[in-house]
Amino acid sequence: MRPSRRAVITTATAAAVAATSTASAAQHRGHLRTGFERLARDGYALLDGQKAGIVTNPTGITRDARHIVDVMHADDRVELTAVFGPEHGFRGTAQAGGSEGRYDDPATGLPVYDTYLKSGRPLADVFTASGVDTVVFDIQDVGARFYTYIWTLYDCMEAARIAGKRFVVLDRPNPVTGRAALGPVLHREFATFVGRQPIAQAHGMTVAELARLFNGEFLTDPVPLRTVTMSGWRRSQFYDASGLPWVPPSPNMPTPETALVYSGTCLFEGTNLSEGRGTTRPFELLGAEGVDRRWAAAANELALPGVRFREAYFAPTFSKFQGKTIGGVQVHVHDRAAFDPVRTGIALLVTAKQVWSGFAWRPDNWIDKLTGSARVRTMIDAGAGTEEVVAGWQEDLAAFRRTRRAYLLYR
Repeated sequence: MRPSRRAVITTATAAAVAATSTASAAQHRGHLRTGFERLARDGYALLDGQKAGIVTNPTGITRDARHIVDVMHADDRVELTAVFGPEHGFRGTAQAGGSEGRYDDPATGLPVYDTYLKSGRPLADVFTASGVDTVVFDIQDVGARFYTYIWTLYDCMEAARIAGKRFVVLDRPNPVTGRAALGPVLHREFATFVGRQPIAQAHGMTVAELARLFNGEFLTDPVPLRTVTMSGWRRSQFYDASGLPWVPPSPNMPTPETALVYSGTCLFEGTNLSEGRGTTRPFELLGAEGVDRRWAAAANELALPGVRFREAYFAPTFSKFQGKTIGGVQVHVHDRAAFDPVRTGIALLVTAKQVWSGFAWRPDNWIDKLTGSARVRTMIDAGAGTEEVVAGWQEDLAAFRRTRRAYLLYR
């Protein structure tokens, strides 16, 4: 009898976890090595005889802050023939909702193809036109379902399958740890580019683990997939333990601290309050005209673990309330291990609605796309408190955690 797809994946996972556990034990003898570092150290053997194209952006760097495209282009052991740029572009010049288009990279002369907002056959046609044999993916994620790079990964995997290409994922750390999945799980009828498939709002996985999950659970037919894991990474580690330089994955993700709160406070994109775009602390500063000290006081009264809130006033230089001084809160995380970003985001929505009469959802109900269903919005509108809202997604979350377990690669 042919073994089930899940059984094969589970067996492979057990072996991978055992190998990764040994590698993780070596952490005390050396430093973390990314998937790219391990690929290069092995002489690019996995890409031998292949024309390779890479999906990457400014975060695809080495430990000494060189871009991997520049490194690979200069190395005769690998034939890199194309680059594929996601949202914000390969070199990162575009703001949210933009890309760099098709051009030749001035530094290497390599053709750069635009993947943003392409999927299925149109994206497969891009891979075919590029002439590559293998598509490689190396982008730093931030751990939130609505961060679009993981759906670029998904779309590229599906397109590579259609185009008959191999697919290789080079792993990097989840900067906010891989300890647990948190928050509501997407309902498929709410699928968009900020959530293609039913995963948790804070998924607690690396991109290689997500690729295995996508291949095993969501793609109609799996793509020929290889993952190059990290060595020396443990699920409990935050980004600052990696020893890697931080490159903003997008213009409004300036620090690892931004990533820490993002899976919760990005929910304010679905409201008429500023989520801090146009400030030096996006997603840590939240506010609107007419908000005052009562919001911070109400949020602090909840005594949420690991976090405090400061009354704050700021003037965004772009986006909502551009050039206007507004009131709100600054989120201060004092205990990362205890902090739950999604619960915190819900608590801030609930208290903002309680203390500010001007509170409103975006007219297009974007909040439903961010949370993955209408449940959070309708419960808050009905007067539900933080704990009641959080309780509403626990059954879905427990099911996702069970599914997720088979695809984890690290301890």
